[in-house]
Amino acid sequence: MKAIQTHEIGGPETLRLDEIDTPVPGKGEVLIAVKACAINYPDTLMIRDLYQFKPERPYSPGGEIAGVVETVGEGVEGYKVGDRVMAGIGNGGLREKAIVPAGRMFPIPDTVPFEKAASLLMTYGTTIHGLKDRGHIKAGDVVLVLGAAGGVGLSAVELAKAYGARVVAAVSSEAKGEVARKAGADEVVIYPREEMDKDASKELASKFKEACGPTGANIVYDIVGGQYSEPALRAIAWEGRFLVVGFPAGIAKMPLNLTLLKSCDICGVFWGAFTAREPAKFVAQVQELFALMQDGKIDPLVSETFPLERAGEAIAKLENREAVGKLVVTMD
Repeated sequence: MKAIQTHEIGGPETLRLDEIDTPVPGKGEVLIAVKACAINYPDTLMIRDLYQFKPERPYSPGGEIAGVVETVGEGVEGYKVGDRVMAGIGNGGLREKAIVPAGRMFPIPDTVPFEKAASLLMTYGTTIHGLKDRGHIKAGDVVLVLGAAGGVGLSAVELAKAYGARVVAAVSSEAKGEVARKAGADEVVIYPREEMDKDASKELASKFKEACGPTGANIVYDIVGGQYSEPALRAIAWEGRFLVVGFPAGIAKMPLNLTLLKSCDICGVFWGAFTAREPAKFVAQVQELFALMQDGKIDPLVSETFPLERAGEAIAKLENREAVGKLVVTMD
C-alpha cells in the first residue's frame, strides 16, 4: 500500500511517498481503509520535531481520518467489515490503510461525507472542550476568536453561536472575514500580517474593544498566539477567560498585570490529553457534535482536497497560514 512518510526532521518537502506492507490488526484493533485524512497544525510541527509527541521514524503524519472498516482484530465488538468510521489517531493517517484501536473510533452517519467526518473530531473536539470545559460558555457571552477562518477558528465561530454567544471573528484578510461571516460571526476585525510596533498593537486592541462592546470579551479563543495575544487580552471582560489553543504566530509573552486588572483567567486547552484523561466525557462530546451537525448548527468547511501524493502541499499551505477551513487528503 502507499503511504506518505517522514524519514528525517524537516518541512513538508522532506516527506516521501513510500510503498509499504499492509499492517495486520492485533487484539482490540481494526484495519481501516482510509478515505480521507484531514490536515491539522500539529502535523506541521510533528515532522519538524517541534510537537509534544515525537513518534519513531519513519511514520506517516495525519491524526484525523475517516474510512471503512476492512479487517476486525480479535476481541473487537461493535464494529464489522464495511462500517463507516472516523478516528483520532495522533499520527499514521496519511496512508491508504491504517491500524486504529477500536476504542478510538466512532461510527459515521450515512449522511456525513468522509471528508467532513475527517474534519470534525480534532477541530470541533478541541473547541467544544475549550468553550465548555475551560471557557464555561453561556448564552449571551461575547467570544473573540483569533484565526477565525481556519478549521479550528470556524469551529469556534459555529459552536459559540450554537451556544448562544455573540462572536467577534479576528482574521488576516477581508476574504477570510467573509468566510467567518458566513459561518455566523457577528463582527469581523482584520488584523495585520506584518510585524506590529507598539502603536499598531494598541490600535488593534482598540479595534478588538470596539467590536466586543463596552463589557469586553467574556471568552478569547486564541488559536494564533504571537503578537496578537496581548491586544486580545486587553479586550477581555472582567473575569473573562483567555483560552490558549495554538501558536502558529509564535508563543506570546503576556503582561500578567493585565490579568490582575481584569481579574481574568488564562487557561490552556490541551484536547489530546483531555481525551485520554476523561474518555467518557470525550465520547459524550463527540455524540453532541454529531447531534449539532444533524441539527444544522455546525458544518465543517472543507475548502480544498488533495490526492495522497500531494499531501505535502496541503501541509505546506497550512503551515504558511494560507488555509481557509479544512484541507483534506483523499485516497480515491
